[in-house]
Amino acid sequence: MLRLLKKESFRKKKVVLSSGKTSSFYIDGRCVTLSPKGAYTAACLVLDLLEGQRFEAIGGPTLGADPMAGAIAAVSYIKKRPLKTFIIRKTPKAHGARRQIEGPHLKAGSRLILIDDVATSGGSFIESIDILRNEGFRVDTAVCIIDRQEGAGDALAQKNCKLLSLFTPKDFGIKT
Repeated sequence: MLRLLKKESFRKKKVVLSSGKTSSFYIDGRCVTLSPKGAYTAACLVLDLLEGQRFEAIGGPTLGADPMAGAIAAVSYIKKRPLKTFIIRKTPKAHGARRQIEGPHLKAGSRLILIDDVATSGGSFIESIDILRNEGFRVDTAVCIIDRQEGAGDALAQKNCKLLSLFTPKDFGIKT
């Protein structure tokens, strides 16, 4: 997976991140999670990371979580441990059921795991935690493919949520 990320997602170039910070490198996880090999591999690694944990569903904010949620649903079914997945819209849908959380019915009080491709400041995770907790769900764990180690872990800790990641900048030869 790391080799695939380095080849398809990692760029050493100056960019402005969604947090507003400027960075000397960019990692676009969707370049990998939207590919067949990357989607499958990411799903397997996340499922392995969460092995033994009990939760009702896994999902996260659109757009980073979308391909991961689909892949995790498919792989978990193939492995005969089917999991429900969900996506959190930025705003509730303006028509129909007007939901902000899309996916199979989830019961209030259920433990949910959050996922996203990249974590920087943790803003998307924090918004997702607030949305889910306001709907009565328990959220204490978030998983990302790459933690840029720029504050997401600390921000989530303030919300009593731990951040797990598959990779950090160190894996890409970047010192933080």
